[in-house]
Amino acid sequence: MCSRSRPTSSCPTTSKRKTNKRMRILGIDPGIAQTGWGVVDSNGQQSRPVSFGVIRTATSLSDTERIHRIAAMVGQVADEQQVAICGMEDIFFTKNISSAIPVAKVIGACIHQLATQGIAVHLFSPVTIKTAVTGYGGADKKQVQEMVRLILGFESTPKPDHAADALSAAICLAVHHSTNARISGT
Repeated sequence: MCSRSRPTSSCPTTSKRKTNKRMRILGIDPGIAQTGWGVVDSNGQQSRPVSFGVIRTATSLSDTERIHRIAAMVGQVADEQQVAICGMEDIFFTKNISSAIPVAKVIGACIHQLATQGIAVHLFSPVTIKTAVTGYGGADKKQVQEMVRLILGFESTPKPDHAADALSAAICLAVHHSTNARISGT
């Protein structure tokens, strides 16, 4: 099941995935139970929210079926929202590697799905995302979510948390893309 912050029909679409001035970016916070997604438009100077939500999978399904459904839904969101590029949080674990394995599989399935749709995926560590959004790689979750709220002009923090985290991945990609463009002079 895929929950959305706004109906898809209210989001503007274009016939081409890429535009000259504005870039539509999909952010993903991968997870086996809940995968957050968020779409922002960025012109290199500022980002504005388009839509966000969470893809949920039932624990009664096998891991294989859950991963397949997540990847298929991510592909559907990318098509419906006409995204040009994707920023995704990379795997992070401290001690329990067995809990990281299903998330790594979700990341791989999403990368494959988006690649078949011609959408490049950029992976970012949690520290890189925190630095891009807050200016501090050691920021806590609440600080990141508050900056997402401020950057995107929300009245309150986007919910659920996985959707807010996905929006932070999209903002991170927008920041990196803008910085790289300035460095290369394009």
